[in-house]
Amino acid sequence: MITGRAPQAPSPGRRVLVVRLDSDGDVLLAGPAVRAVAAGADEVIAVVGPRGRQAAGLLPGVGAVSVWRCPWVDAEPPPVTREDTAATVGMLAAHGADEAVVLTSFHQSPLPTALVLRLAGVRRITAASVDYPGSLLDVRLRPGDPALDGTVDLPDDLPEPERALAIAQRAGYALPPGDDGRLAVTVDAAARGEAAEALAAHDVTGDYVVLHPGASVPARAWSPHRAAEGVAALAAAGHRVVVTGAPGEAELTAAVAGHDGVDLGGRTGFGALAAVLAGARAVVVGNTGPAHLAAAVGVPVVSLFAPVVPPHRWAPYGVRRILLGDQGALCRGTRARNCPVPGHPCLDDIRGADVVAAVSSLIDGE
Repeated sequence: MITGRAPQAPSPGRRVLVVRLDSDGDVLLAGPAVRAVAAGADEVIAVVGPRGRQAAGLLPGVGAVSVWRCPWVDAEPPPVTREDTAATVGMLAAHGADEAVVLTSFHQSPLPTALVLRLAGVRRITAASVDYPGSLLDVRLRPGDPALDGTVDLPDDLPEPERALAIAQRAGYALPPGDDGRLAVTVDAAARGEAAEALAAHDVTGDYVVLHPGASVPARAWSPHRAAEGVAALAAAGHRVVVTGAPGEAELTAAVAGHDGVDLGGRTGFGALAAVLAGARAVVVGNTGPAHLAAAVGVPVVSLFAPVVPPHRWAPYGVRRILLGDQGALCRGTRARNCPVPGHPCLDDIRGADVVAAVSSLIDGE
């Protein structure tokens, strides 16, 4: 639905901001939308939060990355000040963009972001908004709002990549011929070399399974003792197990790997992590960025999925997957960052044997 000022249709030669201001996983899920915009624009600038910068640098179609720590999106929001807002307006205005496509999840409003973009001189803005946008948006999709014929602009149950792509399509951008709409990343030779060196240092040269125990949101992580049990069970079943993690998770990955796994925690950058995941036969991971990174490199995923957010929106997209975790648990739909249920049963009731069975099922289905 188009509201506000009468928009001009997009035309070749435009510089377009694609805005997704939260984490690496969210940015990866925006990848198909980015490729659609890139197919019809002269240049795409990805405007992301600091937690999404790594992923933005790997997305096909991105010409440049601009970082904005947005107070109404960031998980640890900075205060809203006149000075910071003016600096952000100046940064965005310096791009000289004609247009912005603002990508948000169902629980986020694009309108504060659209206001800043307007102040930066962006003439055409597309987003999905439940609330009346006035002149903040030129092209508006109404999530979950039935039209007279019973259809909706943006159904509530869409997977996040399809939601983002629908917003880009309403802005006038379509995926190019031959693009299947799955997640994708570009991993350069340096990152592949870094991954190969890290694996070779531990004599990992053949088949392996990756277990990634960390998560940016604690409620979505398997507890360390269960993750260690998973590594031991996979190793006992004959799998070489590589344990991955961010630089700040080195203590966690060392404990989880123990004597049975290969600890690569903190030893790879994000691009090299993509290359490590790409070489795995399967990846065991919670609902966090590396789950979507695994999907982007086409690897089957055992998803340890806490139901604090809906799996139909956030489960690994476009790859073979098995979801483990009690989707009817009391934490369902709460978006809790820390588990509100004693004992974290939705994930910690998953045992090592369950993971072994899921990995075997994915590998046997190759």
